[in-house]
Amino acid sequence: MDTKALRQKILDLAIHGKLVSQDPNDEPASVLLERIRAEKERLIKEGKIKKGKKSAKTSDKPHYPFELPKGWEWTTLGEISNYGINTSVKVEEIDDNNWVLELEDIEKDSAKLIQKLSKNKREIKGTRHKFYKGNVLYSKLRTYLNKVLIASEDGYCTTEIMPFDTYGILSNEYICHVLRSSYFLDYTLQCGYGVKMPRLSTTDACNGVIPLPPLHEQYRIVKEIKRWFTLISMIEKEKDNLRETIKQAKAKVLDLAIHGKLVPQNPNDKPAVELLKRINPKAEIISDNGHYQKLPVGWTICRLKDISKIVTGSTPSKSNRGYYGGIFPFFKPADLDAGRHVYKATECLSEDGKKVSRVVPKGATAICCIGTIGKVGYLMYEGATNQQINCAIPSKVVDSVFLFYLCASPLFNDKLNSESSAVTISIVNKSKIEAISVPLPPLAEQKRIVSKIEEIFAQLEAIETAL
Repeated sequence: MDTKALRQKILDLAIHGKLVSQDPNDEPASVLLERIRAEKERLIKEGKIKKGKKSAKTSDKPHYPFELPKGWEWTTLGEISNYGINTSVKVEEIDDNNWVLELEDIEKDSAKLIQKLSKNKREIKGTRHKFYKGNVLYSKLRTYLNKVLIASEDGYCTTEIMPFDTYGILSNEYICHVLRSSYFLDYTLQCGYGVKMPRLSTTDACNGVIPLPPLHEQYRIVKEIKRWFTLISMIEKEKDNLRETIKQAKAKVLDLAIHGKLVPQNPNDKPAVELLKRINPKAEIISDNGHYQKLPVGWTICRLKDISKIVTGSTPSKSNRGYYGGIFPFFKPADLDAGRHVYKATECLSEDGKKVSRVVPKGATAICCIGTIGKVGYLMYEGATNQQINCAIPSKVVDSVFLFYLCASPLFNDKLNSESSAVTISIVNKSKIEAISVPLPPLAEQKRIVSKIEEIFAQLEAIETAL
């Protein structure tokens, strides 16, 4: 379920007058507008606000985006609010304990406050806009991020945020919802200026057309939106919980797999130790060290180096640009985020770059050994890696995919991290990776384990995709 799209659908229904029913007894929005005009005339006479400039008429019958229900009226943000009329204050004039709001404090789309800091907890210069509790706070910078909210208390904000209030007794919460709707977002994207950091000018903001319902209907709309958004937030929370449950379930499946508890054993399978000794006579058979208690008959414990060749990556000289720009994959830790199937590399080497690199085959398991220790990926193509990655190239005693799942297991990850040493960045060297003890089932059972893991993972991922 796309909850972002669902929120926008709710807002779309709201501003079209389709979220709540109309009440013929409600005072029409035209009366509200007349009161607002009267209030503005009074404020102009008192010298508290300036008389606005009249927009040039393009038609006797202006075109509006959609039809409104009876009792509603089209207006503009400039007609119903003091948008653009701000009090600017130098930072040094702000008290240390006053709330200072920056753009990064607001989560995109949801407009939730990520943090709420006072001046003494920030390093800021220049000027800020003063705002008051109940004001609409509208980000005119990159409006597509949808950072619009109601001020919970008095404070000061970056000049990229425009605080404003509406005239009369309009619902600021309703106006906030209009500004967050896809309809108004589309308008701001059409008239915003700037390429990298598009902004909405004050003139264009004030000219933005607003669908205005009767006052009591505004309140009903706000209440209904709140009800729906609360339900959506509950869904999102449950989705996050389910994703975490799926993550934990996958970890449990891998834990069962490497302890011989995921699939039944077959007494006819050739014991792992026989195959291991025949292929690698020098392999060190390890007694149970407590990590793999009561392994099934036919299993054995050995070192990672006994079942795979560990290759540490390297980076061809960056000063020689002839090494880069080809088609040969050069994998880095970020590329391992794909997990089980690593198809793409963010950077590629030329043939010359390939010649000076340590090439690893398709089917190798890439293990991050510097920085994000334990992140793994199964390489779907032959390639090379940088020095942050050690690759385990499987021998004939181990199935390549089983080796990947073995290295992806929580226990292997714990062992890897326990071997890390760091001053500023965690590092596990090649020799320590090679020495990690691992369980080895019979080859036939490895294949059954892989088949079962992928069956279960496919079911879990189908659930996750459906969220």
